[in-house]
Amino acid sequence: MAAGSTKDGLPHRKKPIPKKAEAKSLKRKRGEEELGKLKAAVEQLDPKSADIKNFTDLPLCEATATGLRASHFEVLTDIQRAAIPLALKGNDILGAAKTGSGKTLAFLVPVLEKLFHAKWTEYDGLGALIISPTRELAVQIFEVLRKIGRNHYFSAGLVIGGKSLKEEAERLGRMNILVCTPGRMLQHLDQTAGFDVNNLQILVLDEADRIMDMGFQSAVDALVEHLPKTRQTLLFSATQSKRVSDLARLSLKDPEYVSAHEAAPSATPTNLQQSYIVTPLAEKLDTLWGFLRTNLKSKIIVFLSSGKQVRFVFESFKRMQPGIPLLHLHGRQKQVARMEITSRFSSAKYACLFATDVVARGVDFPAVDWVIQVDCPEDADTYIHRVGRTARYQSKGRAVLFLEPSEEEGFLKRLEHKKVPIKRVNVRENKKKSIKNELQSYNFQSPDLKYLGQKAFISYTRSIYLQKDKEVFKFNELDLDGFAESLGLPGAPQIKFQKGEDIKRIKNAPRAVLSSDSESDSDVEGGRRKKDKEQVRTKYQKMAERQNQDVLSSHYRKLIAEDENGLAAGGGGGDSDDEADFLSVKRVLADDAQIDAAAGGDDKEQQQPAGANAEPKVVKLGKSELIIDSHRREKLLRSKKKLAKYMDKGSKLVFDDDGNAHPIYQLQDEEDFAQEGPADRLRRQFVEAETEKVKEADVEDKQLAKQRRKEKRERQKAREREELGLAPREGLGAQLDGDGDGDDPLALLRSLPIAGHDESGDEEEGEEDREPPRKKAKKWFQDNSEDEEEEERRKKKKKGGKKVIEMAHEPDNLEDLETLAAGLLED
Repeated sequence: MAAGSTKDGLPHRKKPIPKKAEAKSLKRKRGEEELGKLKAAVEQLDPKSADIKNFTDLPLCEATATGLRASHFEVLTDIQRAAIPLALKGNDILGAAKTGSGKTLAFLVPVLEKLFHAKWTEYDGLGALIISPTRELAVQIFEVLRKIGRNHYFSAGLVIGGKSLKEEAERLGRMNILVCTPGRMLQHLDQTAGFDVNNLQILVLDEADRIMDMGFQSAVDALVEHLPKTRQTLLFSATQSKRVSDLARLSLKDPEYVSAHEAAPSATPTNLQQSYIVTPLAEKLDTLWGFLRTNLKSKIIVFLSSGKQVRFVFESFKRMQPGIPLLHLHGRQKQVARMEITSRFSSAKYACLFATDVVARGVDFPAVDWVIQVDCPEDADTYIHRVGRTARYQSKGRAVLFLEPSEEEGFLKRLEHKKVPIKRVNVRENKKKSIKNELQSYNFQSPDLKYLGQKAFISYTRSIYLQKDKEVFKFNELDLDGFAESLGLPGAPQIKFQKGEDIKRIKNAPRAVLSSDSESDSDVEGGRRKKDKEQVRTKYQKMAERQNQDVLSSHYRKLIAEDENGLAAGGGGGDSDDEADFLSVKRVLADDAQIDAAAGGDDKEQQQPAGANAEPKVVKLGKSELIIDSHRREKLLRSKKKLAKYMDKGSKLVFDDDGNAHPIYQLQDEEDFAQEGPADRLRRQFVEAETEKVKEADVEDKQLAKQRRKEKRERQKAREREELGLAPREGLGAQLDGDGDGDDPLALLRSLPIAGHDESGDEEEGEEDREPPRKKAKKWFQDNSEDEEEEERRKKKKKGGKKVIEMAHEPDNLEDLETLAAGLLED
């Protein structure tokens, strides 16, 4: 047997293969074989085969198939049966199907299969991009993707705004699948560094007709420019667009048009019962209130045309308590609030949701019984998407559309053209109830609610005015006064987008004509109401008489106006006047006296607005002057915000560490600096000026230090006298603590007693007449050496007649020398 061989004659392996590596190698080889078989099955697949009925009939990978089974998806819907086989073969698709027919799975399954066939990993970057027009729909798509893709190793992300852009940017680079809204995605493509989309494999546009609409056109065009041309594109919607311009913008290559219900008799589900009610604009809220009161055990979605209408109707009905839980949803809410409301409505058994078109497309709310469209949709496609929130898949549902008489004929033609079956119904008389009085009461009690009503009025009229289909939306035929009255408003607010003679007529017309609740016994003179001073008027009547009612500039204005007698507009009682004085503060200007003097007369004359022939008044506001020549200018003096426009603008100041105010430091331009002279001369001047400041500060510091040392010595001498038992000199403490009278600073030192002199200053008395100083008691640890040294010093002093000053060390600084000099001067 040869060396280095086994019994079988095979050579030895130097490094045997580990079992784990061998298992991985076998698993990888088996995966490649399965992928090859899967690709071959996809190539042999016939997209138009009638045998494809379930998901198991499709050539799907095991991860996708198990995810579908775990999510209880088994039978293919019509749109899924038509679109998924074509998408698996790599074709671009235009898919159209009824609402609730399962379009989400029709593009999510091809997305997962596309990345699986490409062996996509987290290191390959972004492979699939799914764009949705609304945040709610994007969240729903992401949740379905998580369910059916739970067994895949792809990473998926949701980019819809409402969160920190920086936090999203940190995760984008690791995402394989992104579900997003157009605006937020474009923001990341423009601002997030390192975000690469060059390897994108598939692009999906859900609700494609809405995304390609004018509202998203610029964002989508800019977004597509960042994407590679070699990609697969899928477009799905309930109402699909076939315009060549739209398809060219998205770089579609020979797209397959898939319409699951193109031959269907109607564009809406057959299990959806649709009807409409012809109701005047002024009675819409009354009809809606009666409907909610008779359907308390239902789940209802009420569509309105604007977010301001949603807020007003929600706040008003919430105060009136119809007996059913109320929710509201619009695009101006925060993302957290929108998600919470969507979740609450989905899980509720009975509820009413007031919403705009943010939930009109694609959002799947379970078990919705009614869809109420209070405002006519802009077109038939929007109607189809709205009613699609009910009767999802195989469930039943009902929809009701409120139409104004001028909208009936035109909009029914649009629905007929789209093959939408709808019939007219009438409201029972016993179910009708007017809520105008309640809304008027709530508006008067709450200025905020009244403001919402005014904004709702303006937003609705603006939406009608800007509609393109003038055959349906006839602005001039609307009863705006009746609509304002139905909202509980005292009159129709001004509409700024009206032009020409209409706005002039409304502006110059008296309030008696504009207000639907104007008094019958008041007449008009010169375009202004002539008020009857003896007649007692209500709060509501006085509120209706207010001039220049503009909600955009004065929505928080006081609702209580004063009449000519000085009474508050609160019912004519004395108590109401006291309450008004207590609760409200009237603005008083410094120039009120000048205005009163210019106006002249008593209080009643001052309250009258400036007439055409009245002499204009001039009020000084700082350096400028304001001419009061109209009633509007006179009202201007009561508004601090408006008056600030005419005031002089002050300069901003900052405070240093010492609390001194000075203007903000500003850097000087290079040209201005060069005009002041050479830099060397400026530097020299600066150094000289700073040197003088330092010298002055040095002198002050030296004087202060000298004074402190002097006070310290005086306190030390006082302590020594106390230790020796001598009486302190009178006025010593006062002189040390006080500032002094400006006398000689050495006078106090000269007056202090020294050795050899009497305390009273009499030098002629002998030493035997003086009382010797008391000695301190000796401690137990002290010896006699200190007493001997002290006695020797005293003898030397008497013998020599000179003063001896002892110091612990040789003076080596200015302070020690000054101390030595002060001691010598005491002699």
